Amino acid sequence: MSKLSDATRDKLKGVSTATLASALFKRGLRHQMIQDVRPLSPPKATSMVGEAYTLRYMPAREDLNQMSVFRNHSHPQRKAVEECPPGAILVMDSRKDPRAASAGGILVTRLMVRGVAGVVTDGGFRDSAEIAQLDIPSYHCRPSAPTNLTLHQAIDINVPIGCGDAPVFPGDVIVGDADGVIVIPAEMADEIADEAVEMTAFEDFVIERVRGGQKTLGLYPPTDESNLDAFAVWRKANGR
Repeated sequence: MSKLSDATRDKLKGVSTATLASALFKRGLRHQMIQDVRPLSPPKATSMVGEAYTLRYMPAREDLNQMSVFRNHSHPQRKAVEECPPGAILVMDSRKDPRAASAGGILVTRLMVRGVAGVVTDGGFRDSAEIAQLDIPSYHCRPSAPTNLTLHQAIDINVPIGCGDAPVFPGDVIVGDADGVIVIPAEMADEIADEAVEMTAFEDFVIERVRGGQKTLGLYPPTDESNLDAFAVWRKANGR
């Protein structure tokens, strides 16, 4: 797993998934947003950021997916919970099927205690109200009471997966906010973070101007050069 620098992590905490989606789109990446997931509780002031550690589920085969499988300490779901590194984000491929839970309150609590930075599934969580109260960003499709064993068979950890139609490779950088969760290819993280910080500064300038009554024509995008001059002055005055 590549190492996400503290500087890049801090930059990504201060930018939105919308801005990141635009930066990725400029590079031809159209499908990095994890579809149909939402936060269980209101996101914090800064975005969820961490490297992806993955868990893949497949359709359950009943004779191989009994309660007794949890006696095996190498069971992929339980192993993922114990091995996901502090500061990383556990991303689960539940085949976009929330009819059975990807995990529940006990496992997510364990992730929180271990210092994991967040958890994302394109399925559902059981104990969702309990998870919503935990101090760990958590994203899912919808609440789901049945155990994962009824539909999902945990089959592999830290391999490439699809989560909500987005490709996720181990070590990719995951960012989550109120709008959802986006996946940044690991090798692009530094440059995307730098560009997103620049974009955010300009968008803050634009918002201030629009609130002051200025039209968006020529301002956003800045096809009128005078707006770029005004942005340079604004940026110096605001230390951005």
